[in-house]
Amino acid sequence: MATYAQDPGAPDPSYLTFWRERHLCTLTTPRPDGSPHVVPVGVTYDPGARLARVITNRTSAKVANVLAAGPEGARVAVCQVAGRRWATLEGRAFVRTERERVAEAERRYAERYERTPAPNPDRVVIEIRLTGAMGRG
Repeated sequence: MATYAQDPGAPDPSYLTFWRERHLCTLTTPRPDGSPHVVPVGVTYDPGARLARVITNRTSAKVANVLAAGPEGARVAVCQVAGRRWATLEGRAFVRTERERVAEAERRYAERYERTPAPNPDRVVIEIRLTGAMGRG
């Protein structure tokens, strides 16, 4: 059986290149009843910090799901697919409201997606502390 494990802090070059390209992703969070909530999102990947980031509105269901998981964070996954290439990042998600964290996430989003997000005073960032990665870039 083929293995596609990656080190989330030091992925191979093709995997990292794939995460730097502009792709729509999905975020999977657990609902309070344990069922998966899967939504399209933009994701940025920072292997040096072992973080993935998703900017969103503080009133979104994904934020509610992460907060409902409690102080240990929610176990989540983000994924992207393009033809035969695919990549998944896994970890613990936490909602961050600090202005500097949100600004850094916005900056990284603008860099990856080649557009600056519209101002949103209700914006927060879901930071995912990465524990695993897999895929084929």
